[in-house]
Amino acid sequence: MEPSPDYVLDRPAEEDLDELFAIESDPRVWTHLPSGRMTAREEAEAIIVKLQSQWELDGLGPWMVRRTVGGNLLGHCGCSLRGVSGPGASHREPGAFWNLGYRFRPEVQGQGLATSVSRDAIAAAAGVDADLPVVAYLLEHNTASAVVARKLGLQMIHRAPDAGNPDSAAVRLVFADRKLTPAQLEATLS
Repeated sequence: MEPSPDYVLDRPAEEDLDELFAIESDPRVWTHLPSGRMTAREEAEAIIVKLQSQWELDGLGPWMVRRTVGGNLLGHCGCSLRGVSGPGASHREPGAFWNLGYRFRPEVQGQGLATSVSRDAIAAAAGVDADLPVVAYLLEHNTASAVVARKLGLQMIHRAPDAGNPDSAAVRLVFADRKLTPAQLEATLS
């Protein structure tokens, strides 16, 4: 993939821990799902380990995004394999799909980073396994993320209550780059 002049993409590393925790614990980042906010540094440690293992097991995972090499962490963005039964599971499982996700510092939101890096992530996912759909699921009131999904060419394919959300009125939207199988759709809802 050709590097962007606007940002640098790195695999997650232990050195990202403090900055990742600062982003993930910032209430401004979690206005659409306050219960998702991290409250303990150990949660960020677990996320770093999880992201690193995604790269090792699946050949792809979210990147850490910076403006310059070694610069401050702006956020993370990328595609992760989902809908599989566990570590070492196959891309060929019936529910498998690429889950596109991102989270950025409030100071850089609205600058097009989520859209630009997401395009890179979708291209990278196609390079690993183009047979799997790319899916973004989000809460209906997260209109900024819905705008990004639409800019990327993803279509809303499902709207339903967000099972397990502490807010019983929350609605989940599922966007995808193609039709999902029943197993894939079920995996996006669980």
